[in-house]
Amino acid sequence: MSVVVLTGGVGGAKLVDGLVRALPAGEVSAIINTADDSEHLGLRISPDIDSVFYMLCDMADPVRGWGVRDESWHFMDSVRKLGGEDWFNLGDRDLAVHVLRTLALRIGQTLSGFTNEMVAARSISANLLPMTNDVVSTVVDCSLGRLPFQEPDRNLVA
Repeated sequence: MSVVVLTGGVGGAKLVDGLVRALPAGEVSAIINTADDSEHLGLRISPDIDSVFYMLCDMADPVRGWGVRDESWHFMDSVRKLGGEDWFNLGDRDLAVHVLRTLALRIGQTLSGFTNEMVAARSISANLLPMTNDVVSTVVDCSLGRLPFQEPDRNLVA
């Protein structure tokens, strides 16, 4: 029996992990939200894809629920001390995925192609499929206007 699941985030990563454990290898395809993707410090970040990926290759941090287990934050500490943008934490071990994804996209590879390479590199038995290869961003319409979901509004910060 093949199963296709629409997913995203930490809860979705746990759902996909449970399905992969319960079903025969190769029977799960996860179509993963990319509307929370963003760019930070010049790097393309796909938090929902990464959450599912880290969960399936047993790297997910069980305490925070996101990111990589046993993460360190030396890179972000240095960025902060140098006055750089630090609104989104990038862990030292997590940086490899963001750097490699950014480089792959820069040379014309698709997000799905790069995601397939990550899956193959870690021998994950599920198909991980971004919902689109296009850049999509979630915005919130409110009384203050259209605010980007994944980026701070500098006008709101006191």
